[in-house]
Amino acid sequence: MIELNLTHSEAYISAPLDYEGAEKAKRRLLREDNADEPLGWVRLPENYDREELGRIKACAERIRTNSDAVVVVGVGGSYLGARAVLELIRGCEYNLLKKDCPNIYFTGTDYSTGAFSRFLSFIEDKDYSLLVISKSGTTSETAVALRIFRDARLKKYGREGAKERIICITDAKKGALREMCIREGYESFPVPEDIGGRYSVLSSVGLLPLACAGIDIEALLEGARAEMEDCMSENGKNYAISYALSRRALNEDGKAIEILASFEPGFRFFGEWWKQLFGESEGKDLKGIFPSAAEFTTDLHAIGQFIQDGPRILQETVVFFRKSGGDVRVPPAESNADGLDYLVGTSLEDINEKAMQATVKAHYDGGVPVSLITLPDMSEKSVGALIYFFEFACALSAYMSGVNPFNQPGVEAYKKNMSALLKAGS
Repeated sequence: MIELNLTHSEAYISAPLDYEGAEKAKRRLLREDNADEPLGWVRLPENYDREELGRIKACAERIRTNSDAVVVVGVGGSYLGARAVLELIRGCEYNLLKKDCPNIYFTGTDYSTGAFSRFLSFIEDKDYSLLVISKSGTTSETAVALRIFRDARLKKYGREGAKERIICITDAKKGALREMCIREGYESFPVPEDIGGRYSVLSSVGLLPLACAGIDIEALLEGARAEMEDCMSENGKNYAISYALSRRALNEDGKAIEILASFEPGFRFFGEWWKQLFGESEGKDLKGIFPSAAEFTTDLHAIGQFIQDGPRILQETVVFFRKSGGDVRVPPAESNADGLDYLVGTSLEDINEKAMQATVKAHYDGGVPVSLITLPDMSEKSVGALIYFFEFACALSAYMSGVNPFNQPGVEAYKKNMSALLKAGS
């Protein structure tokens, strides 16, 4: 399903490819007895609990029948994956479209008074369900937002009525949010103990909000399962290893910034998910490749000049979907003042592909190594495969650089400092 073309990046690699390190990292990921690291995501697509999947689908169906909207409260890995998949498959215009599913809104990602006030004013008259996602229940952005929106649900429906409108995804056994679920009787789903937040999109963390939007979550898992088989294969078609090897070698050659680019507006939050995945997994111990994301062709009119002629510190990964849905073609005009009559009848899909090809060639000719990832379409299967591809490649790449892909000591430092400042000022 996934095609990887490294033609435009291998020419710029002078450092040796670390095949031995890649194989060692792969063996570490596939160890069944590696209980010290959260590796539950590695085989999740083939091992998903069918009973839990049924509960997720039943809960989503109930929400679709009794709610005009779903407010998802979570930050980081608790929301980025779901939003990435939603906007890529359904479009960034999802909430503006006429449909049989509720609108999906994501909040609890910051402390902006203005943003909260505007959203509360907008949502107060809507009949919405609250979906809270936090493994610990104490992440401050999520906990503050939960207080605000839970209070609104209690005032509107009362304690008993709110039970039908508040659903939690949290640790199965412990934590503040788990205690609230037990105390209040809220329906809940577990965050797997052996899966960290940024690797959790294919668990209930991502699947429940996506099912509320009518996305085929079984097809998403099926695509991930197919890519998992390729990642574990020994037949030479392991694109995840090839990608990890290439980006690591380019980093050794001084390409310390990686731009992930796509030619689809709906890819924006996939880029945000990818930035967290690679940034938190690799960026530690003074190591890592800085992850950035761009939306082409839009950003070619903003940072395209820097990519083309700036310092040679960049490597670029382009994700391209051959089919994005719909059929829009260039119509004739009364005059040919714009000189585009030669495009009459041409589909935007064809023009978009030519734009991608022209960009890859221009950047490569200008000295930027470009890795090209191509998928047939933007279906659930394709997106599931892409998620797993990046998760596997990211963990491999981090292991190869000698860091733990699954901790985030820098984030914890910020949280401790903020907590101390708030307590000191109270």
